[in-house]
Amino acid sequence: MNSIRRLNKAAPAAKRGGPPGEVRIIGGRWRSRRIEVPVAEGLRPTGDRIRETLFNWLGQSLAGQRCLDLFAGTGVLGFEALSRGAQSVDWVERNAPTARKLKATLEAFQSSDPLAGQGAVHHADALTFLHARRDRAYDLVFLDPPFAMNPWFDLLPRLAPCLADGGRVYVEAAAKPDALNPPPKGWLIIRESRAGAVWFALLQCEYSQADPPDSLPQSTP
Repeated sequence: MNSIRRLNKAAPAAKRGGPPGEVRIIGGRWRSRRIEVPVAEGLRPTGDRIRETLFNWLGQSLAGQRCLDLFAGTGVLGFEALSRGAQSVDWVERNAPTARKLKATLEAFQSSDPLAGQGAVHHADALTFLHARRDRAYDLVFLDPPFAMNPWFDLLPRLAPCLADGGRVYVEAAAKPDALNPPPKGWLIIRESRAGAVWFALLQCEYSQADPPDSLPQSTP
């Protein structure tokens, strides 16, 4: 998740002199504000270096965009989006204590800055959430599932109906997923890179909301 990694592999904040249990927002209205990393097996946020590259790809302003942080964890990617002007962010996290911590963090941020975009935390499974929200047109989605998972063949077809025309999707994994090598019909890899043990990319979905369901990419066993 942006989210879920092995604690013994990294605490980038500690290397910079910061507490190992915190991650900082690197851009926008909340730049330098810190988010506590809950104590949970494998939990750690996407590192500063990768986030800096990602938001260089996206453009520093996300004004008016509707975003989804699907494997939220600390929710730092969603907070970066709101910090940079996103209209709204939905965070989805299936671990109950982590979801509660994320909700408390969001409430603290919103209470101190009521003019920021809207946010909502959903305690739910990612695929179940997508199935229930097929009519929601997201402009930008962050996908950073646990490295041990391989949900891509299921995720991409379920995600397509939830995207606005030309919607973009950030993907993070230990290695380029088989489901994206090559990308299925209707998906385009705009940018991709590696940082240490992490492969990450920015995708674009070429299907519009008007496309019939049977034209969407299908899951592969």
